[in-house]
Amino acid sequence: MTASGTAGHGDELARYVDLADLGAVVVKSLAAEPWSGNPAPRVHETQGGMLNSVGLQGPGVAAWLDHELPPLVATGATVVASIWGRTVEEYHAAALALADAPPAVVAVEVNLSCPNLDHGREMFAQRPDTTALAVEAAAACGRPVWAKLTPNVADLVPIAAAARDAGAEAVTLVNTVLGMAIDPETRTLRLGGGGGGLSGPAIHPVAVRAVHDVHRELPDLPIIGVGGVSRGVDAVELMLAGASAVQVGTATFADPRSVGRVADELEVWCRARAIRSVSELIGDVHAR
Repeated sequence: MTASGTAGHGDELARYVDLADLGAVVVKSLAAEPWSGNPAPRVHETQGGMLNSVGLQGPGVAAWLDHELPPLVATGATVVASIWGRTVEEYHAAALALADAPPAVVAVEVNLSCPNLDHGREMFAQRPDTTALAVEAAAACGRPVWAKLTPNVADLVPIAAAARDAGAEAVTLVNTVLGMAIDPETRTLRLGGGGGGLSGPAIHPVAVRAVHDVHRELPDLPIIGVGGVSRGVDAVELMLAGASAVQVGTATFADPRSVGRVADELEVWCRARAIRSVSELIGDVHAR
């Protein structure tokens, strides 16, 4: 799959890859209402990836349903919507606005790495109780809910368990790692929003550890692995740790064909080892 926030809100990647061939296109996170995002500059390249402080800019669910979803559906893509909010009520409003989305929207990924205005701007995903409240609110979408969790916590397992118990059918691990960059010449922050989220190859081991630990303790909870996937073997590693599916994100900025290429490389890797189904890989490191 594509990772939310890296492939736009619609069919932007269709000229580079057959979207119908992917597991799903996960669109950029949407709020119930339009949101302008953070001031520029919004992205900064690092040695091992990218910092972003885009600030969840988006047109709102209604405008997305009317203008950007139809051309995406026309490509034959399977679509996963992504929603965000600053309060439980905002999550509910965004989910409710998706209740009448067409059948091509098969699930809703709930981006829980958002400042919670009711709890001093702590992320929803940094506490089990607030994670559960947001997931419960997202049930208004009337379709399967996935909880996208942050690695910026001491222990992901109780938070993933809270998401599952609140109704999440899967968890997406992980979102970006908190980071910051400073320009030594100007002595100013490089991002207009201050700090940002680090993604790309630098966080791949963080994602592998998160998937491994959650799968070990919650083996029946499906996991979508994401973080620093740019090669087929990166996807293999996340699946061995316990992921049932994999998303490709930051690699798309360097190569918009990357999500299709990773899928092709995964197939080649499996065929070379007489692996008939990727299901043979899921969590296999734990059996060894």
